[in-house]
Formats: sequence, structure tokens, C-alpha cells
Amino acid sequence: MELRVGKKFRLGKKIGSGSFGDIYLGTNVSTGEEVGMKMESTKTKHPQLVYEAKLYRLLQGAVGIPYIRWYGVETFPQGSFNVLVMDLLGYSLEDLFNRCGRRFSLKTVLMIADQVLLRLEYTHSKSFIHRDIKPDNFLIGLGRRSNIIYVIDFGLAKRYRDPKTHVHIMYRENKHLTGTPRYASINNHLGIEQSRRDDLESLGYMFLYFLRGSLPWQGLRANTKKQKYQKIMEKKMATPVDLLCKGFPDEFRIYFEYCRALRFADKPDYSYLRRLFKDLALRNEIEYDGNFDWRTLGAAAEDSPAGEPTRPGDEAAAAGAAGAE
Repeated sequence: MELRVGKKFRLGKKIGSGSFGDIYLGTNVSTGEEVGMKMESTKTKHPQLVYEAKLYRLLQGAVGIPYIRWYGVETFPQGSFNVLVMDLLGYSLEDLFNRCGRRFSLKTVLMIADQVLLRLEYTHSKSFIHRDIKPDNFLIGLGRRSNIIYVIDFGLAKRYRDPKTHVHIMYRENKHLTGTPRYASINNHLGIEQSRRDDLESLGYMFLYFLRGSLPWQGLRANTKKQKYQKIMEKKMATPVDLLCKGFPDEFRIYFEYCRALRFADKPDYSYLRRLFKDLALRNEIEYDGNFDWRTLGAAAEDSPAGEPTRPGDEAAAAGAAGAE
């Protein structure tokens, strides 16, 4: 029996799963165009898809933000589901990192940095912080859009200021860690309310992860999640920025020092950070030409929908997935 979503989309195979709900391949029955469908049971204890759909709607219209085709509730033989229909996207940066032998060149990292800083600046301009910056939450487009990096998974995003008055939220402490510990800012670990600076610090860890191949606080063993998070925090705090960035251009150290010097309500100078990396590219005769490392792997890396993971357990996602550690 053919299952339809929003009357004009055919429900296809499951292609991924996230921290909540599953991702399916869909087809527009009138055009034949493939789309991504994120589905969540309406019986879910803590529904997130309604909130995420609202955020995508608020963010519509910018480069690197997935386009929303339809959102609503559909009833299937298995039950009722919240369904979000959006652009079908390609592999995540985490998938591509694995395909490239878990190391990206300086050129690829600088081209990624230029785009993702723009994505964050745009998200922040709409009065939201992402709060779960990690390689799994940046996906490349398909076909002609394979050079565009998209930001996804706004399930943990939060409004950090009033959109009309721009009055910033209050500084608070004793908050639970939100997001993915590997990339969490030190202030996030310390229980301090997140703001724009924390998204940027998380990006910095992502850049170093790509350059180094791993971060010093990966693979720590503990009996409970709480103990593991504590160990990650301790290792992160005990690793000086100089050591973290050792062997890599000084701009990465400068980036971290800039982010960590920002006060809670400060507006980051995104242009300064992009210029910092652009000047580094110029000195190294690096051109932002879209020739990412994964391009050398051939079209398969960029033209496969996220529904064809590189290895079992990959959470490549057409509509986004949230990881754990």
C-alpha cells in the first residue's frame, strides 16, 4: 500500500535516524523529485519536531538552510506521526571525514570554516543559537548544490534574545550540559547558560577535530555518562589552547582565544573571524574554489543522498540527526 504525506509526497525507505525520530526518503508524486522526511511519533514523551519545524520556517530563505516543503501530522497503520518534509541533502561532514581517512587538509577546513561561520552568523541574526554544533549537523547539498554546506538539526536551538527589542537573555548558572560533550564549550560544561560565544567555541573544536583527526578528550572511559562528561570537561580544561593547536597555523589559537574572551552577551565579530582564516588562505595560496578533499573521491561522495551511509551505523541524514558523545 502506497503511503502519502501531505497528499503529494510518497513515503519511501528509511534512510537514517536521529536522537528523536527517523528519516525517510520521499518523492514528490507530481515532479518525481526526491525529498527528505523527518518523522516523530505523536506519542513521543518530549516531542521536538514541532519546535524544529517552527525554527526552520523562521530561518527560511538563506543559503545553507534546508527548504521546508511541508509540515503536519499524518496517520499511518503504525500510528500518528509529526512529519517534516524538506530538501534531500547529501552526506554529513562526519561521513565525509570518514571517507577521507579521518583527516581534512588545511584548504578543506578553511573552506568549511568560511561557510559554517556564515551559517552561524545568519542563525544568530535570527535571534537563535544552535547549541549542538558538530560535524553530523552540517550536510552538503546534492548535484549542483554539492559545494554548499547546510546546517541542520535545530532541535536544541534556543532563542537568546528578544527578536524585536534584542534584549539578551539573563546570565544563569547551574544549567545542564546541552549538546554533544565532545564539542561543548567549557562554559557549557561548567553549567553556564549558553550564548553566541558557545556556538563559536564548538565550531573551533570541530575545526581542530578535522585537522588533527581526533580531539584529546575522545575515547575516555568511565562507568556512567555523568562521569564521562566530567572527564571530558577536566581534560578539555587541562589542555591549553597552545597544545590543542600545536602544529597548526596560529590563526586557530587566535580563534579560540577570541571566542573564549567574549563575554556572555557580546556579539561576535564574524567578519573578523572569516577574514582571519581568509588571510591564512591567501598566505598559503589557497583558493576557495570548492575543491574539497572529498571531491577527489569522485561524484559518489557528493551525489549520494544521505540515505546511503558509508558504513553501518552512520547517521547520515536527509533531514538531520543528532549524535551522542
